[in-house]
Amino acid sequence: MNYDASLLNYFLHASLVVKCVMLILIGASIFSWTYILQRGFYLQDVNKATGKFEREFWSGEDLAKLYAQSDRQKNQDGVQSIFQAGFKEFQRFRKQSGANINAVMDNAKRAMKVAQMREQDRLETHLAFLAIVGSTSPYIGLFGTVWGIMQAFRALANVQQATISMVAPGIAEALIATALGLFAAIPAVIAYNRFITSIGRLMNRFDAFQEEFTNLLIRQSHQSPARLEVVE
Repeated sequence: MNYDASLLNYFLHASLVVKCVMLILIGASIFSWTYILQRGFYLQDVNKATGKFEREFWSGEDLAKLYAQSDRQKNQDGVQSIFQAGFKEFQRFRKQSGANINAVMDNAKRAMKVAQMREQDRLETHLAFLAIVGSTSPYIGLFGTVWGIMQAFRALANVQQATISMVAPGIAEALIATALGLFAAIPAVIAYNRFITSIGRLMNRFDAFQEEFTNLLIRQSHQSPARLEVVE
């Protein structure tokens, strides 16, 4: 008995349920790789933007001038958006009559925390999909395999003499579903864990920047308040 063992023929000879499982897993894999590449490039850009802004921040440049320069930029990613939110809130409450420095700094901290939460939300976009694909794809593939094997053995019910060559093609078709499930799940799990680790490191950098920025604002408020005035 000759049997073409190509993947396409496995798909064409599979039952309708197994075909649906294969198509679902192929679609999940395509979307996963799309999100993996998109998130990978985005995280790389955020890391670069954060490093560049931190170098500018610690270069000794005047904070008001740095705020004015960054405010003119359209894309504000990473720590730059946190700096913008904190300094803007600091300037707004500082100009109020009778403003207490502690109250001003509390408002600035809250503004930076909100900006960081928004930044984290942007960074984690599509990660939930990768987690779902990574955790469910093997089980979806296993369901297709079990169903295909059941159909292969049911076909032997009307056969007088069963041989391995009669069930081998059906079992092979069914096992492709498990292989596709693993093919979809493994990259999704690896990418998810890597992205979560990278985002966690970024959050630590953001937290450290907030503390350092807060201390710098307090110090400059007491030493030279005029340096914090933004020139329009």
